[in-house]
Amino acid sequence: EANQSIIISGESGSGKTETAKIAMQYLAAVGRSNRGTEEKILQTNHVLEAFGNAKTSRNENSSRFGKLIEIHFSTMGKIYGAKVQTFLIEKSRVVQLASGERSYHIFYQLCAGSSFGLKERLNLRAASYYKYLNQSECLMIDGIDDAKKFHQLMKALDIVQICKEDQELIFKVLAAILWLGNISFKVADSENDIEVLDDEAVTSAARLMGCSSQALKAALSTKKIQPEKDTNTKKLILQQAIQTRDEIAKFMYENLFNWIVDQINRSLQVGKRCTGKSINILDITGFESFQKSSFEQFCINYANERLQQHLNRHLFKQEQEDYESDGIEWTKIYFKDNQECLDLFERKPHSLLSLLDEESNLPKASDLTFANKLKQHLGTNPCFKGERGRAFSVRHYEGEVLYDTNGFLEKNRDFMPSDSVQFLASCKCELLPLFSKMFDQSLKCSNSFGTGAVDSQEQSVCKKFKGQLFNLIDQLECTTPHFIRCIRPNTKQLPDIYDEDLVLQQLKCSGILEVVRTSRAGYPTRMTHQEFSTRYGFLLSEANKYQDPLSTSVAILQQFNIPSEMYQFGYTKLYLRAGQTGSLELKRKQVLQGIVVVQKYFRGYQARSYFQELKKGVATFQSFVRGEITRRKFGVMKPSITIYSKNLEEIQAIIQLQSVIRGWLARKDASTPNGFKSYPENAKHRRKSLVKMLEVKDISKERVQNLPSPLAQLQRRVDKAEEENAKLREQLKQSERKWAEYEAKMKSMEEAWQKQRASLQMSLVAARKSLASDSGNTQPTRNEVLSPRYYGSEDATLGSRTAVNTPIKFSSNFAVSDGGREANGIRERGTSGTLSSLMKEFDQRRQNFDDEVKALNDVKPGNSTTTNSIEEFRKLKQSFEGWKKQYKVRLRETKAKLHEADKSRRTWWGKLKN
Repeated sequence: EANQSIIISGESGSGKTETAKIAMQYLAAVGRSNRGTEEKILQTNHVLEAFGNAKTSRNENSSRFGKLIEIHFSTMGKIYGAKVQTFLIEKSRVVQLASGERSYHIFYQLCAGSSFGLKERLNLRAASYYKYLNQSECLMIDGIDDAKKFHQLMKALDIVQICKEDQELIFKVLAAILWLGNISFKVADSENDIEVLDDEAVTSAARLMGCSSQALKAALSTKKIQPEKDTNTKKLILQQAIQTRDEIAKFMYENLFNWIVDQINRSLQVGKRCTGKSINILDITGFESFQKSSFEQFCINYANERLQQHLNRHLFKQEQEDYESDGIEWTKIYFKDNQECLDLFERKPHSLLSLLDEESNLPKASDLTFANKLKQHLGTNPCFKGERGRAFSVRHYEGEVLYDTNGFLEKNRDFMPSDSVQFLASCKCELLPLFSKMFDQSLKCSNSFGTGAVDSQEQSVCKKFKGQLFNLIDQLECTTPHFIRCIRPNTKQLPDIYDEDLVLQQLKCSGILEVVRTSRAGYPTRMTHQEFSTRYGFLLSEANKYQDPLSTSVAILQQFNIPSEMYQFGYTKLYLRAGQTGSLELKRKQVLQGIVVVQKYFRGYQARSYFQELKKGVATFQSFVRGEITRRKFGVMKPSITIYSKNLEEIQAIIQLQSVIRGWLARKDASTPNGFKSYPENAKHRRKSLVKMLEVKDISKERVQNLPSPLAQLQRRVDKAEEENAKLREQLKQSERKWAEYEAKMKSMEEAWQKQRASLQMSLVAARKSLASDSGNTQPTRNEVLSPRYYGSEDATLGSRTAVNTPIKFSSNFAVSDGGREANGIRERGTSGTLSSLMKEFDQRRQNFDDEVKALNDVKPGNSTTTNSIEEFRKLKQSFEGWKKQYKVRLRETKAKLHEADKSRRTWWGKLKN
């Protein structure tokens, strides 16, 4: 639940930086998210190592600054951001190097790995060309490729989202620092005034800094004095000019490093979903001891003393105090406490830090006066030892270290002339965005102090570093600490070689042996009774459960057979020796896994039951809602639906009536001899009624368009079917219209045939009657019927168009008998035979025509069949007309023969009478 911290400590070269990277890699692996923040965190190592690490006499990749990486996590344990804090970068390494050491890696990587175009823009040369780099005569590291490291750095800068323009600006500042180191001076007169040599270094540095060469030479060779309101310029001596040049270079690099850290923090800023839980990883410069240690080792060793006290307080002091206050039987274990050494550094009024700040404020103070003051005030302190000259010794927890006070006051003051601050502020915008914050702070200090120097008491390095260190300890106190102690195996920087004396010395000095003894004799596992009963109480059976936490804790220990010498009960806590909670944790894990399985099945059943209930409820709710919607819409369209339903009933009744009538007509037509259909007079009126009702139905469709969606779909299907029915009805109307025309033609033809058949029948009857009267001595009046005038009227009768409803039935049972009159002679018998053959031919032709007409009437109406029937009727009519003409000619001839016979008969009869 609480924030965690990993504190990595150890001597320089013991592997703290690599250990910190391994810890970060592990956290990045387990807390990997989709944002890619963990990759940015890992890439910050490349950037910070390039700008903050250097080769020393003990370590090829020594961190020359302290850093605290605060990694933030979300509620799901995923990395959502980070923050980097840095402490006390060793900026003096930029301008001054010891033999066998190198400056910061970035200078060598830039000279070796930059592209040709970048070298042209920055006017870069090899690393050996620059005085800031070649003064130690160490330019290479065995097994390290600076060009390859530079390419990795470029990739890391891209990942942490430093743009190409800012990268170009960073490299320009670095190149300017290198060219500043190559600027040379010469003595101009007998007063030791100097001048700046106008060479390539001046022009290159001025171009990269964004100023003129004259402005740069003036800033390096003169200083401004302000007595009251007048401003005078004074030439600098050689030592002052070199110091000014180096201060500008150190100032630029320090601000550049701080700006890069700010850019990294912007890229790693914590997201909104961060819960405030974090893991801090502290990697600070390790303890260092040389033959003559300087101001930098003084500050580094002080920081390590403070961290060692933090370790002692958590692992020794606080633990033994807890035993005593909680009533635990305990024998105190002696450990090496470094509180006296910390008092030597911090306790006022006379401490190393306070005396250093006090001496730094004195204008005539020197490193020798500072050493003498230390010997005067701290000579009785057991951790302090005065040495000859400017040296003194301090007994640290790691051992005694000899310090040389040469340069202590100057480095502590961190002197930056106001003229130099104003000069940098006047440079072009390429540098101003990087240093604006520091410019403002420096200018404020310069304006508030008329001497032209920054107030050393307010701006001393020791005071700022002490404040940072105390803030760091306060931040670590709010977390649960985890300590990692790195042991340096040998001084040769070789693998698989262990110097037993060196390792044992580190174990003794760091207090690791005391930590082991305390852990074995003490009770490293400590929990309150409430915490212990809450964590393991559910493992008890129902019979052994108690209400109070203390009884529950006792029952748990007894149930799992933990020996009594392995634990103690305090007033508020339960203390367990190492390894005693293993069986409890194993059993707890097994029970929790079983509980999780049961919960899994129960929750699945619960979820399914809830889903089924919810599904039923939703279906019921939907049915009520849909019903309500349907009822509301039904209320709006109820009149339309009523009309529609009534129309449907009427249409069904009409269809039923039509089916009955059509059946009756079909049966009637079947009983008719000629097979023609006869339609009732009101058939057309019924069709008109049906059309009107369909129009009413179409009107009602407009009223039911506002039906709900299911009913509307059904209605659309009905409308579609009605459209198809309308098309079929239109086709039916066309067929009925064509059939009516066809029937009218057939009726007209039938009437003409009936008239012609009646005329022929009348002619035949008249002829037969005439023959009968002649043979039976009939009256003369019968001769009038067979007069030529009657035969002449035949064509008029055949050409008339009088309507005949029923066909006339002909009878062929004419009794034409000649009476065996042989007296009429051969002519009468020939005439009688001719007439008899005409009668038979007429009956035969009539029967054939009737059969053909009946066959044509039996054909069902249709488009193609109707056209064929009409064509057949034409052909039949033409055949009938041709036969009629021939028959009329033969009939006239027969009439003429009969007329001649009648005349001869009359002549014979007259002769007979006479």
